[in-house]
Amino acid sequence: MAAEVHGFQTEVSKLLTLLAKSLYSNKEVFLREIISNASDAIDKLRFLSITDPSLLGDDAAFCIRVKVDKDAKTLTVTDNGIGMTLEEANLHLGTIAKSGTADFLSNLSGDQAKDSQLIGQFGVGFYSAFIVADKVTVESRSAKAAANEAVRWESTGEGTYTSEAITREARGTSITLHLKPDCEEFLETWTVRTAITKYSDHISVPVMLWEEKYEAPKEGEDKPTSTWDWVQVNDAKALWTVNPREVTEEQYKEFYKHLSHDFEDPLTWAHNRVEGELEYTSLLYVPTRAPWDLYTRDKVHGLKLFVQRVFIMDEAEQFLPNYLRFIRGLVDTNDLPLNVSRELLQESAVTQKLKRALTKRVLGMLGKLSEDKEKYAIFWKNFGNVLKEGPVEDFTNREEVAKLLRFASTRNTGDAQDVSLADYIAKMPEKQKCIYYLVSGSYASAATSPYLESFKKKGIEVLLMWERIDEWLMGNLTEFEGKKFVPVTAADLDLGELEDKPAEKKQEEVKAAQPLVDRFKKALGEKVTDVRVSDRLVESPSCVTAEHGQILTAQMRRMLEAAGQEVPEEKFILEINPQHALVQKAAQTSDDAAFAKWAEFIYEEALLSEQGSLKDPNAFVRRLNELLLA
Repeated sequence: MAAEVHGFQTEVSKLLTLLAKSLYSNKEVFLREIISNASDAIDKLRFLSITDPSLLGDDAAFCIRVKVDKDAKTLTVTDNGIGMTLEEANLHLGTIAKSGTADFLSNLSGDQAKDSQLIGQFGVGFYSAFIVADKVTVESRSAKAAANEAVRWESTGEGTYTSEAITREARGTSITLHLKPDCEEFLETWTVRTAITKYSDHISVPVMLWEEKYEAPKEGEDKPTSTWDWVQVNDAKALWTVNPREVTEEQYKEFYKHLSHDFEDPLTWAHNRVEGELEYTSLLYVPTRAPWDLYTRDKVHGLKLFVQRVFIMDEAEQFLPNYLRFIRGLVDTNDLPLNVSRELLQESAVTQKLKRALTKRVLGMLGKLSEDKEKYAIFWKNFGNVLKEGPVEDFTNREEVAKLLRFASTRNTGDAQDVSLADYIAKMPEKQKCIYYLVSGSYASAATSPYLESFKKKGIEVLLMWERIDEWLMGNLTEFEGKKFVPVTAADLDLGELEDKPAEKKQEEVKAAQPLVDRFKKALGEKVTDVRVSDRLVESPSCVTAEHGQILTAQMRRMLEAAGQEVPEEKFILEINPQHALVQKAAQTSDDAAFAKWAEFIYEEALLSEQGSLKDPNAFVRRLNELLLA
């Protein structure tokens, strides 16, 4: 069969163009990526061979071999893992089967330093070979296929690749890199050895390097003799099985990169071994950056599962709740059978126990991370909105997750979200009994909201929120450490002992303004559910509130509508500030028609401030023009 020429997926072509320009300052990471892939291929075969030992044939000793050929200027990495068929090679090597690729590419700026960081966050695995090679040849045979059903795949990384069926006696995969002239330092075995021990020492299978071994000169000879042989250069000990006290920080970081194919160091990690009723080892990491597919609904996120140190599956999502889907790592247990499937995992009592235990581990790890404000700020920026799903999804750990939440507030300047609920309660005045908050469409609209005026005057801190998930979160998070959450937009807002006016004085003010309130009610009719004198406004003429307490923001309304949910038309209560000059000017208007225009303008102005838009902005503008020219 003649080799067929194929075009790369568009995303791959763009990626390879960037790689060809050597965006990575540290080129040797290509070797880590290729060896990690080889290790994964061996793990997959090891698992399949549990139920079908015939897949191993007479080659049961797993290993990865790395060989340099100075004459051909090539470096070859060979494994005896699961291998690929022709169809699988075309699928896996010709496309990036990863969600979020379009988002990734749209963020590329043309700045090599910034793009290098973006690629590092995305993870490119096999394609990193093109950092050092101007041609890559892959020969592979699936463990399930006959010798004459192997494949040869080849590309120069310039938009196309060829693939053809070949005969290959050994199962597994060989990747041959034809090195670029400026990358020939990787033809030196010492350079290759150094890279392997630096990045892949923790690989649980032997990594063998074809090396020249020198022997001392024999009697009567002047020069030492040498022979070439395969030499194991890695420790080949599964890192999670090693006592944590014996593992260095650098080893943990490199293992994370092997595990996740991330190019950045993790923010933090937790390595635990538990014995007793439940026996397991876990090694859990918090990434520094969010992956591109964090919010992709059909993307499965989970831990690597090992049973008795045997790799069972990738992305086992059953061991952590969905709001912790950003966690990377593995769990190794003796309490599950080797032939466990995803379906059995879902129903297993052991799985549920592990999920509870691992969830506690992660929340404890995040609690410890929160003590480092600088690192936690990075974490919150990347994963805060995901963590906000926790109080709704995980009732059992609701209080623990709530401790990890961070907010902006009126006590701070700027939109930094660094106030914890514990911080808020610690600073509350003695008479304050509730936690006050405001959900708005943006930080700017929240920070300047008229609902905050009386709180600012009284020096009461209000938590500010503006993310899409915040309204949903606060609809489900009702209290923290016995303190109820109260929206400052609530129609029945009661500040209790924090009120600065006696009840009698408030009643007198309301009674005095009643004729004006009645005029507003008559002018607005069924457009509002009620009109009241506001005790929360200081500088603004009006605001709107809702009978059910929390106003549904325009942002949330659009989100619900996009999800196909029917959102009923919402009517508001208008609150007016009788002391404001605009309201007083309206009150001085004796003509009912003119007053009606003022009433509608004051109401729509409040709506615009709260919702960010109006159904009929043209009518609002015409009404404003008429009032200005009157």
